Amino acid sequence: MNPTERNGRLFWTAAIAVVCLDFVSKTLAVKYLIPHVPADIIGSVGRFTLAYNPGAAFSMSLGPMSRYIFGTLSTVALFVLWRLFRVWRVSTPSDSEFTVRALGLGLAWGGAAGNLIDRFRSPLGVVDFIDIGVGDVRFWTFNVADSAVTIGAAVLAWVLWREDRRTLATLAAEAATRDTPAA
Repeated sequence: MNPTERNGRLFWTAAIAVVCLDFVSKTLAVKYLIPHVPADIIGSVGRFTLAYNPGAAFSMSLGPMSRYIFGTLSTVALFVLWRLFRVWRVSTPSDSEFTVRALGLGLAWGGAAGNLIDRFRSPLGVVDFIDIGVGDVRFWTFNVADSAVTIGAAVLAWVLWREDRRTLATLAAEAATRDTPAA
């Protein structure tokens, strides 16, 4: 199997795994949790608390049309992530670098797809249930799809940061070579 096929499989495997895990975990949360009643998993630090988010990240809302507006934005994001995967496949210099990019893009794509499915599955909004914090200081309640988007974005940021550092080092070396007088 050539690297392009392998990375395509990695992208789609990561994306589909996230969508499936997200769907199953949200289905179980809705079935077994009572809305807004915490269930301690790791003391009170890690708990499951069922909540519905009709808006976007951090419960950002645009009123009654939020579901459709954010659904449309999610669809656009899915297309952009897929296009990035296709474009980077051609332009990435190393196979290992592209493998990491494919994984990051697949995680982000799967997370965006998971929340999009959930957004249209229930008029109440996206199911969130992972609740982390100490006492009354809590992080926003989130889900598997949100985690995948965050991890995918972090992986992509790391890859792009490394690529920028390598490019700057190459440019600096070329500049130093040009500025050095010939012996």
